[in-house]
Amino acid sequence: MTQLAARLGLELPLLQAGMGAVAGPGLCAAVSRAGAGGTLALYKEPPARAVRLVREVAAATGRPFGVNVVPEAAGPAACLDQLRAVLPELPRSAFVTSFGLPDADAAGAVRAAGHPLVVQVGTVADAGSALGLGAAVLVLQGTEAGGHLLGRLPVDSLLADVRARYPYALLAVAGGIATGRDLAGAVARGADGAMAGTLFVPAEESIAHPEFKRRVVEAVADDTLVTSLFDIGWPHRPHRVLRNPLTAATTAAATAKRAPATFIATTRVDGREHPVPRYSAAAPGAGTTGRIEEMAMYCGRSCTRVTARLPAAVIVARLGREYESARGNSSPRPTPRPTPRPNRLQERYR
Repeated sequence: MTQLAARLGLELPLLQAGMGAVAGPGLCAAVSRAGAGGTLALYKEPPARAVRLVREVAAATGRPFGVNVVPEAAGPAACLDQLRAVLPELPRSAFVTSFGLPDADAAGAVRAAGHPLVVQVGTVADAGSALGLGAAVLVLQGTEAGGHLLGRLPVDSLLADVRARYPYALLAVAGGIATGRDLAGAVARGADGAMAGTLFVPAEESIAHPEFKRRVVEAVADDTLVTSLFDIGWPHRPHRVLRNPLTAATTAAATAKRAPATFIATTRVDGREHPVPRYSAAAPGAGTTGRIEEMAMYCGRSCTRVTARLPAAVIVARLGREYESARGNSSPRPTPRPTPRPNRLQERYR
């Protein structure tokens, strides 16, 4: 057990990413029951619906799980409203993850409620800012990761830089994690654990669209690319996606005229249909119909090692066995670091 697993009450030092249109209550609860850190995506959910989703997870598992907020996409005010709604519903063992830096009010609300704050960052500077906000765990996202990218460094370079600057911080890595060997390698290089997203997109409990799942399973690393194409609803943030007809048109002729941002699909949520324009940041979920092939399918380079659609429990169990085997065969073993004193980690880096 790493310090990260101990801090969050997990059996395996692995967090499941809180991906919009993928990480619903079923996936979150299944990953949690399997001993890893299941995470529920709140993304742009209205507070009332967010509460219902949290209650569904809490009824399905007694083990630690998390909720994920995205301040940059939802907006700081909406993010705070989500947190104020769901924090009273979370079990004491739950944690909160933030994709990107939360503002001081959001971070303060999480700390006041007594839950560990896990912040995903992509730069050394943001790592320091997150610790200053009271983050208990940092997730360091490398450019290998699928989805929106928070920095420009490969994950191992970012890990080395942040570990050198903040030797006592609890660090997980995101990007390139699909097997237990990947996880063991990250721990051997100085991480306390990892976060995986692409690995769980095809899981049986994932709410991703079946075509999205199929594409991830069949993809290899070079089927992904980093683009800024899918910017409606989340501008100014590059993202790694699977190649599709829209990305092909863009890469074939950089000066090609952009197709009109007309509605190409609809997504059904709570009995209501929501139109999806071309170039939307929204990923296709199970309730999406229309031109799925033109939508953003976020996927990391680890897809090469994601080759089947399996129950989340099977995915976590297999990864756990591979992790223990890889650690048993690794040499040298990672050097333990001293455990920071309670409640002093953030003060150390203010």
